[in-house]
Amino acid sequence: MVAQSNEPIDDGRCFACGRHNPIGLRLHFRIEGETATCETALPAVFQGWRDVAHGGIVMSLIDEAMAYAASAVGWKGVTAECTTRFRQPVPLEAPLVIRGKVAWQRRNVVGVTAEILDANGTLLASGEGKFVGKARIEPGTLGR
Repeated sequence: MVAQSNEPIDDGRCFACGRHNPIGLRLHFRIEGETATCETALPAVFQGWRDVAHGGIVMSLIDEAMAYAASAVGWKGVTAECTTRFRQPVPLEAPLVIRGKVAWQRRNVVGVTAEILDANGTLLASGEGKFVGKARIEPGTLGR
């Protein structure tokens, strides 16, 4: 029996950012300070109601932005808590900006926020949560 590590392993198959996941979102975040930003457009296969992203996909965007924000301060970890507020429908096949920011940090717990904006800067969804760091990494290197 091989001992299991508590450290999360990136094998490139993450639904949100994995390069090797054929049905994933393939998000790519850039890190600036304690902020992670991604521009994307969701394909129609992620539909809930007509022309609107499924709520679970929206929550995945929020969660991933928060994970990348936690990586900006040097943590690879897991979601401990996440809440999402839906403000406007998130459109499909339209430009979106997804942004995660670090709000606070205590030992290996990182408080994070995230938002999804349309091309005009209208807030479509927001979230906040806590990430538990499982391993230290070079800040901003998650997914590389």
